Amino acid sequence: MVEAAVMGAGAWGTALAKVLADAGNSVTLWTRRAELADEINATHRNPAYLGDTPLPAGIRATGDAAEALEGACTVLLGVPSQTMRSNLESWKHLIGHDATLVSLAKGIELDTLMRMSQVITQVTGADPARVAVVTGPNLAKEVADEQPAATVVACTDSGRAVALQRALSTAYFRPYTNADVIGAEIGGACKNVIALACGMAAGVGLGENTSAAIITRGLAEIMRLGIALGAKGATLAGLAGVGDLVATCTSPQSRNRTFGMRLGQGGSMESALRAAQGHVAEGATSCQSVLALASSYDVEMPLTDAVHQVCHRGLSVEQAVMLLLGRSTKPE
Repeated sequence: MVEAAVMGAGAWGTALAKVLADAGNSVTLWTRRAELADEINATHRNPAYLGDTPLPAGIRATGDAAEALEGACTVLLGVPSQTMRSNLESWKHLIGHDATLVSLAKGIELDTLMRMSQVITQVTGADPARVAVVTGPNLAKEVADEQPAATVVACTDSGRAVALQRALSTAYFRPYTNADVIGAEIGGACKNVIALACGMAAGVGLGENTSAAIITRGLAEIMRLGIALGAKGATLAGLAGVGDLVATCTSPQSRNRTFGMRLGQGGSMESALRAAQGHVAEGATSCQSVLALASSYDVEMPLTDAVHQVCHRGLSVEQAVMLLLGRSTKPE
């Protein structure tokens, strides 16, 4: 049993808090709104993000970060990627000196182009071997409903990876360890952007052929960038790459795909954000940082570029499709 703090009571943070509790661990769930913590404690549900899914009585919610982090040997960071730094600045003095720090966020920081594990080590001063990443084809509602799923626990310290693997192992949730943190993070950050592209295509009425082409060529982009950064191709061909990409690009539960659909149906960024009702579509922001990171390594990512132009340069989805189809032909 481990003492775990889950910092962030969104859908994924809450779902993993449930997994940890079901695996027999002691879990404290931090939420930035104290009234939500009170509701979770009283009803054993998180209606804001997971509807009526019952949560184990062993999960204790709090709006006090110091209370959540006290004594925690495993700290799961479930805040959005673009707020990871500011949150950690507030929490770093509360985190145990040897705690394992686990990133649940999938994104690249805008200003620095850092992966989340790099942000965590820079802000906290933690040895990179203390930092792990949990990523994979894990739609939060399905995990919370105990539908069978697999994930990747990536950490350069094999002992910490195995300890976290054991802490997250249940009858319905199967973690696999991997030492390739870079590959795990690049797969997780980039797939959100490709899911936006799939949603946009669906929104303008395009079908399965188009979706398959976007997923396949999107994977090619992700692998080019990942390998340029030092990732292993096998990681991106596994759960953290292909698995996560397929789930996020095809599921109506995917926030990024749904956000892209709204844009494809003619909605503006502002209206799509309002319709999301506080649920973060990381790809809408990450397309900027992923594209900038790719440019710094001279990696071509045409799909990511098209998504960026639709989200931030006023290009219509129809124009983006024609732009992609008009590219010069070449071998696959």
